[in-house]
Amino acid sequence: MPRQLSFDLPARQALGREDFFVSPANAAAVAMIESWPDWPSRKLMLTGPKGAGKSHLAHVWAGLSGGSVVQAASLAKADIPTLARTPVAVENAQSIAGNPATEQALFHLHNLVLAEGHSLLITSRIPPVRWGLELPDLASRMQGTSLVDLDAPDDALLGAVLMKLMADRQLSPSPNLIPYLVRRVDRSFVAAQEIVQRLDAEALERGAPITRALAAELLEG
Repeated sequence: MPRQLSFDLPARQALGREDFFVSPANAAAVAMIESWPDWPSRKLMLTGPKGAGKSHLAHVWAGLSGGSVVQAASLAKADIPTLARTPVAVENAQSIAGNPATEQALFHLHNLVLAEGHSLLITSRIPPVRWGLELPDLASRMQGTSLVDLDAPDDALLGAVLMKLMADRQLSPSPNLIPYLVRRVDRSFVAAQEIVQRLDAEALERGAPITRALAAELLEG
């Protein structure tokens, strides 16, 4: 069969609460997000590996709280007083370690958001004690923030994540594909993202459906 031209079109990522599957691996984090008015000191840190759902939950929380979502790396150039007028979710906070201007910006945002009576959500791949922050005042505030972790996915969650990733790309897998992938891909969200991306690209290039046979060919290859 002749191979077709393929284009890497962006997937539409569904970030609503109804799109987030709850399992024992993430139930504690979801419960904390939904009970946000009761957070100790009005702040929470959400940690977990890449693709674990931190960004999704940050957007869910922003919808619940009426807040905004901002990348930590952009804070040095952000209008901190304006951001602090509403609840704020700061994503990928571990990325700012060693950058004095950005560390200072997060320190000021932290203080101002709380002083304004709003709530602060922070996401990170690792706990703050491992960030390597150079600003002692920021380090103490981050380490004093309540933390909830997103665990590695169980079978039910991994299957739901695979289905969501395919739905984001508007893919229609064969009925037996998801159970097959759950049994064979590495138990990580990154592995789920990678296999869905590979299946999408290969099926598009071949002009073929996404089936268990195609998945087996890619995994065995």
